[in-house]
Amino acid sequence: MINRQTLVEDQALKRFVAVPEEDKPRFDWGVVVIDEELAQPKLKVTVAGVEKDFNLAEVADTAGSALTNLMLSREQTETEIFSDANQDFVSKISKSAVKMLASMASQQGRISPRDVHLAIEKALIHHDAHDVARSLVTKRSHRGLDLSMEPSTIRLIRRNGKVVPWNENKIEIAIRKAFLSLYMDSGAAIEVSRNVTQRVQELSETFIHIEEVQDLVQEELMKAGHYKVAESYILYRAYRADRRAREQAEAGEGETQDHMITVRREEGEPYLWDGRDLRARIEFAMIALNLCMTRDEIETELRRSLFTAMAEADLKKTIILNAKALIERDADFAKFAGRILLTYIYEEVLDWDIVRDGIAMIKAAHRRGFRKYLEQGIDRLNPVLLEYDLDVLAEALDPSADLGFDYLGIQTLYDRYLIVDKTGPLSRRLETPQYFFMRVAMGLFLKEETNREGWVVKLYGLYKNRRFCSSTPTLFNSGTLHSQLSSCYLYKVEDSIESIMTRGVAENAFLSKWAG
Repeated sequence: MINRQTLVEDQALKRFVAVPEEDKPRFDWGVVVIDEELAQPKLKVTVAGVEKDFNLAEVADTAGSALTNLMLSREQTETEIFSDANQDFVSKISKSAVKMLASMASQQGRISPRDVHLAIEKALIHHDAHDVARSLVTKRSHRGLDLSMEPSTIRLIRRNGKVVPWNENKIEIAIRKAFLSLYMDSGAAIEVSRNVTQRVQELSETFIHIEEVQDLVQEELMKAGHYKVAESYILYRAYRADRRAREQAEAGEGETQDHMITVRREEGEPYLWDGRDLRARIEFAMIALNLCMTRDEIETELRRSLFTAMAEADLKKTIILNAKALIERDADFAKFAGRILLTYIYEEVLDWDIVRDGIAMIKAAHRRGFRKYLEQGIDRLNPVLLEYDLDVLAEALDPSADLGFDYLGIQTLYDRYLIVDKTGPLSRRLETPQYFFMRVAMGLFLKEETNREGWVVKLYGLYKNRRFCSSTPTLFNSGTLHSQLSSCYLYKVEDSIESIMTRGVAENAFLSKWAG
């Protein structure tokens, strides 16, 4: 079972793997396979579509390098690393891997660099060297090897807010390490990682957060019956989260009092605002944007005009206006400012807090609150909406689509389109942008007799990706108690001044229309 000591070893191993090769001791592991009794098989390795001669010395060097990194992380000396026993070990691993590759080549005709690494890993497992195998996998992850998976349009949001292309290989490596930490065969990681990728693709989302991906990994491990590995994976995540929290807390110890002000709530006691929520909003707003300012510079700008004892509503308004002012600096700040506003909309509508829950929980909060939103808005919404299969529709919600909006788009939705609850002492929005688009789609298929949810999801997909947009009356009224979905009327006018004046002007003046 993984524990804190295993986590410490893993972090030490990652540090040594990241050290450039020229800064680490070099050992000629290739010499251990120069043996007259070991005839090198005539194999070909296909690299980027080009066939190369198989090199047994490279297999030994790969296995030896994994062993070297592991022993360096354990503070072993050079003499201890390149010992006779370890040379014999690397030789055995190389011979075992070659036999597997020869068998593989006879079956599939060719082998790839990925096949070579997997054969070495399997040989290490067969020789009960799971810790060396983990070192090998860690190096593959750091070097970005095995990028032989199908390309994908999905983009992954990392914890630091950076967006990277989807890479199934990274998922597979993380799962392999979980198996190897329990001294188990890691071969099942291939199927589990493929299932995770398939589920992510089925979500039809452009962006997905790393935390949600890790949730899927846990689910797939348990579905496949790998309960011990799932438990190990969960504990590893918990230890890593605890470590990050402690590091962030330590980094925040030096924060000056100038960054803390007193803020007055609408009701209740004032509180000390330390800006943690602001930094979290900035992190969310910077996702996949190449801005001309650093995080610290942006925070300084968003803190302009803040003062102690200010009202909570004024704090929010000032931060939004400061974000909007940055649009003059760089066009990408239009999206940045829109996302700052989005975080406040999410907090107004959902049971979600950017500090407490973080970016990773935005999607879960949308799905969790969907039915509640429809029930709360029942005085404004058509009660028939509750007859849909709401679990299916909630599953289709994709708040990552909001990242494509700029400030004007979000502000327009907020001011004019999102339904407002005015029954309480303070007016508040009942909808997020994605609730709004889903509600409009639901309203248009109320009379559909078959596969209503399927049609709703298809139209919602067009709305969220901005490939289609209905007219304003439809957006205002679809799914509500108002049935007016059009503001255009066509009626016949004869080619005479009498007809024009009578039908075109007089009758039109009596026509009553309502569009929101």
